[in-house]
Amino acid sequence: MTSRTLERWSPFLLLALVILIWEAITRGFGVSEFIFPSPSRIWEQTLEFKEVILGHAWRTFWVTMAGFGLAIVVGVLLGFLIGSSRLAYAAIYPLMTAFNALPKAAFVPILVVWFGIGIGPAILTAFLISFFPIMVNIATGLATLEPELEDVLRVLGAKRWDVLIKIGLPRSMPYFFASLKVAITLAFVGTTVSEMTASNEGIGYLLISAGSSMQMGLAFSGLIVVGVMAMLMYELFSLLEKRMTGWAHRGAHAH
Repeated sequence: MTSRTLERWSPFLLLALVILIWEAITRGFGVSEFIFPSPSRIWEQTLEFKEVILGHAWRTFWVTMAGFGLAIVVGVLLGFLIGSSRLAYAAIYPLMTAFNALPKAAFVPILVVWFGIGIGPAILTAFLISFFPIMVNIATGLATLEPELEDVLRVLGAKRWDVLIKIGLPRSMPYFFASLKVAITLAFVGTTVSEMTASNEGIGYLLISAGSSMQMGLAFSGLIVVGVMAMLMYELFSLLEKRMTGWAHRGAHAH
C-alpha cells in the first residue's frame, strides 16, 4: 500500500478501529445501553427508526442550508465592505467581534418570542453562528492586498473599484472557501441547538425526545447523522475549493 493510498483510506481505517474498540469495551464491561450504547445497538436502532431519522434529518438539512445561504450573502457583503474600507473596518469589525463572542444559544429564546416555534429560530440561529467566519475571511482577503500591486494598478489607470473586483475578489476566493468549510459545520450546530429548544421537528428535537424516552441508540444515531451531513458538505466545499482555486494550492499539494 503506497503512502498516498494509505493517506486516502486513513480516516476510514481509524473509524473502523474506533468502532471495534467501542464495541469491545461496551460488550466486555457489560455497559448498559441506557448509558452508553454499543455501535451494534446504534445500528439496530438506526435501521428500526430509519424513516423517522430520515424525516428529521431532511428537515435539519434544508433549514441549515437556508441559514447558511443567508450567512453567505450577509458574510460576503459585510466582508467586502469591511475589507475595502479602512473606516468600515475600524467601525464595524470590533462590533462584529463582540457580537460573535455572545453565545448563540442564548438568542434562541428571544428568537422564539419574535418568530415563534418552528423554522424561523432554527434558520436564524444557523445564520448567526456561521456568518462571522465568512465575513472575516472575505475581509482578510481584501485587506491584505499588497499595496505595491495596488499602486502599480493605479498607475496603469485602474480605479479602486476595479482593483477590488478584478484583483481583490479573486484573491479572496481561497479565504472564502476556507471559511465555507468552517461555517457549514457551525451552521449544523446552530440548527441542532435551536431544534432542541424551539422546534417539534429536526435532529435536535429527535435528540431530546430520544433522550427522554431512554432510547440512547436512537439519540446517538441522530448525532451521527448530523456529523455525516456536516462532513459531506465539508467535502463538497473542499472539492469546489480544489476545482476553483487550484492555482492557490498547487504548491501545497505537490509531491
